[in-house]
Amino acid sequence: MKEAQFSLKEIKNSPEGPEIAALFDFDGTIIAGFSVLSFLREKITSGGASVTEIFEQFASVLSFGLGRTGFSGLMTATAQMMRGTREQEFIDFGEQVYEKHIAATIYPEARALIDAHLAKGHTVAIISSATRYQVIPAAEDLNIEHVLCTELEVLDGLFTGDVVPPTCFGQGKVLAAEKLAAQFNCNLNNSFFYTDSDDDLLLLEAVGKPRPLNPNSRLTNIARDKSWPVRSFSSRGRPGLENLVRTAMTYSTLFPAVLAGLPIWAMTGSRTEAVNFSFSVWADYASALGGLNLRVEKEVNLWAARPAIFVFNHQSAADAIILVKLIRRDLASVGKKEIANIPIIGQLFQYGGVVLIDRVNKEKAIAAMEPLIDVIQYEGKSVAIAPEGTRSVSTKLGKFKKGAFHLAIQAGVPMVPIVIHNALDFMPKGDLFVRPANVDVTVLKPVDTSDWKTETIDEHVKAVRNMFLNALGQEVESTKKATQNLPGSSSDDVLPGGSA
Repeated sequence: MKEAQFSLKEIKNSPEGPEIAALFDFDGTIIAGFSVLSFLREKITSGGASVTEIFEQFASVLSFGLGRTGFSGLMTATAQMMRGTREQEFIDFGEQVYEKHIAATIYPEARALIDAHLAKGHTVAIISSATRYQVIPAAEDLNIEHVLCTELEVLDGLFTGDVVPPTCFGQGKVLAAEKLAAQFNCNLNNSFFYTDSDDDLLLLEAVGKPRPLNPNSRLTNIARDKSWPVRSFSSRGRPGLENLVRTAMTYSTLFPAVLAGLPIWAMTGSRTEAVNFSFSVWADYASALGGLNLRVEKEVNLWAARPAIFVFNHQSAADAIILVKLIRRDLASVGKKEIANIPIIGQLFQYGGVVLIDRVNKEKAIAAMEPLIDVIQYEGKSVAIAPEGTRSVSTKLGKFKKGAFHLAIQAGVPMVPIVIHNALDFMPKGDLFVRPANVDVTVLKPVDTSDWKTETIDEHVKAVRNMFLNALGQEVESTKKATQNLPGSSSDDVLPGGSA
């Protein structure tokens, strides 16, 4: 008998308001795998733990897994190992582990469920047996305000070696949920709880809408007996054979695509036409083979002004494929110098017009970009630059650097914002494999830069960044003056949802 499934439609059709709670377990539910293993992995690889500490931690986890120790015993053993350690060190370590390991394991589908609940004004919370140092960085990236978890006692900024009772496990999760419901006047009978584990059976039975998500085998059987709808995701975690093949083909097609363009160079004498052909063919092949389906809003804005400075928010290594597929021809771009160290790929990208810069050395970076002015003015090529300077681990927009804006002023060409909503669904930072995904892109109207001045560049940076924030549905920086000083802007350039 096939289990019933739940969907986003259920959330969208549910009542609005904070009296409905949406509770999410963390490990295995929001992320693939277990955050504690990511912490141990980083401790080992960074040399931050002794052999004895590693052995003791593994022994505690094994004892719990075999049922010899209860969860409270496991956490007590963990707390004892951290005794005397500064809490701030663990806060910083948790953020480091999140960026390097955990962010890439967030299920895109789980993020969509969270966003849907937030859009309805529900009281969204992570309720996890893990510590806050494992959970808080993810909660902040997912815009989840409430985190209920197992707390370790801290005194004068140091861990005491004790656990704050009760632990957030089993009945402890039920108590935490009831406390949240009382605080925010939530009705648990109308609320949701998402989890992957039968360890959470008590809370599943305490809410009106239990929703097993990526359930283990025992929870799968329980859900079937109780007629609970379930969902399972395969978009994260260990890649399957299909993902391996898709990834290999996505990038291996670049070399034959370049070879196919060489006869065009030989027959026409135009390297530009050869590059245009090769890279557009590669982008089409790579996106099709990798399972990248672009859904583009306002595509006409891509051709409204050429040459131009195309600026985009950088979420994924796959952004190169996205940009070439969108812009198609006469494109130069900027990348980090480390690309040159990638065998074959690095050389092919440079052949295609990628200018490599040293992000650490500001003077060298500026000097490396100077030839782009000639490329724009005399060769008629457009340039693609990510103002954030590096990939983000989340959909949240980072701070903008000024290089693209200086280039627009010096070259005297318009700036076209390309807002990429969810490229990390296809290939997040930290993941080496592509996963089939629908990626949404909004192309905003070209921004007239003819009146821009170096003296007012900060205002232009803020104004263009606000356009991105609006299109992404994120909080806009308060800067009325910046918007007024953006030549070529109009009220519909910055409408929420990218309606430019």
